[in-house]
Amino acid sequence: MLNAAWLETFATLCDVGHFTRAAAALNMTQPGVSQHVKKLEAQLGQPLLTRDGKSFLLTPAGESLLAIARRRRAEESALRGELQHDDPSCGEVSVACSGSLALLLYPRFMELMATAPDLSILLEAMPQPRVLEGVLAGRFDLGIVDHSPTHARLEGESVGEDELCLLLPADRAVPASFAQLDALGFIAHPDGFAYADELLGANFPDAHPGADRLRQRSFINQIGQIPEPVLRGLGYTILPRSGLDAHPGRDRLQVMALPVPIRHALWLIQRRNRSLPARTRRLRAEIAEVLAAL
Repeated sequence: MLNAAWLETFATLCDVGHFTRAAAALNMTQPGVSQHVKKLEAQLGQPLLTRDGKSFLLTPAGESLLAIARRRRAEESALRGELQHDDPSCGEVSVACSGSLALLLYPRFMELMATAPDLSILLEAMPQPRVLEGVLAGRFDLGIVDHSPTHARLEGESVGEDELCLLLPADRAVPASFAQLDALGFIAHPDGFAYADELLGANFPDAHPGADRLRQRSFINQIGQIPEPVLRGLGYTILPRSGLDAHPGRDRLQVMALPVPIRHALWLIQRRNRSLPARTRRLRAEIAEVLAAL
């Protein structure tokens, strides 16, 4: 690595074109300036300049080094400007969450990006273990999970709850028993079996045989399409309320009232003690507002 102090001395010397003036500009002695140049030459193994009376000329190696020194100056200046101007409407933010939450949040994210052309929001839907892994590894700025993170390098904030909903067509008579519900047929999906065991097991403890023994009418793994067969009267399904609220046909669906509600906590997580830029703090507040309204 090139020594930053030596490099700045060399760049200043080239700017003013004189050893004495360079020493004055840097608050150094003239021998000190010469010493920095010699150290750079020793490190690179090539002369950087040739004397011409009281002035000097750059060698090809000196010209190349000066270009690097000026690029570094420009990069440092840009960094200082960035740090002094933390714009909440500029930069990139990455978020990981479940598919149903992604459907709910992305319309709000699009509204934000429409008003902030320099804001880039990356949203990825994935299983909860991968959300935790991704935030921990730094691939995502924010994540949403259903429990307080236990890893020492993660921290979280409780921002709401997501209720499991048993969905039926709005014009369908509510089943009077588990047998009538099962006769409709279950529209299964990757998370549906776990949801069924939670919700049906709590509300029909004597009748629910286990998700693997439900009368399955269909299976689909596209989160946005799961309510479609329910809308067509082909069966029932179980989704978090976030998945229901995000669906354009939600007015044509009904949530079956059950005596024992099941709600999953929602935790907004990030790397512990990480200082978030303004754009991430802004998006974090937006996410918390949406989830609190569930």
